[in-house]
Amino acid sequence: MPNTELLNQTITEFYDKMSSWEQSVVKETGYSLAQTHTIEVLGCHGALRMKELAQKLGITTGTLTVQVDKLVNLALIERGAHPEDGRSTVVKLTQAGEEIHRQHNQLHLELMNDLTRHVSAEEAQILLSCLQKMNQEF
Repeated sequence: MPNTELLNQTITEFYDKMSSWEQSVVKETGYSLAQTHTIEVLGCHGALRMKELAQKLGITTGTLTVQVDKLVNLALIERGAHPEDGRSTVVKLTQAGEEIHRQHNQLHLELMNDLTRHVSAEEAQILLSCLQKMNQEF
């Protein structure tokens, strides 16, 4: 088991660098980081109930409602009634939102290729497994 303090410092450093990269990439789009994250989640998971989307983003439904309103006004997402539960609202990306997701996701893929160019397939699989386990703890 690695030194907990060193692991903490390394994860924190990676988070800071990733956040800085994300901020710089998002700044060029004209959309906020919160808007981009909402688009990312919908792009990865498809249409979601508001409650599900809020959970995936780690925010309240009240905060999400503000984001969704802005993105609807920008014609990047659309709201609708859930097909099986009329009490639930579902949000999904519009075609313009899908395009923004594709462009942003491509930047992520390019970054991952750059970051892992010296990582073996076995190491990448171990990293993936570790990150998945860590994500389950949230």
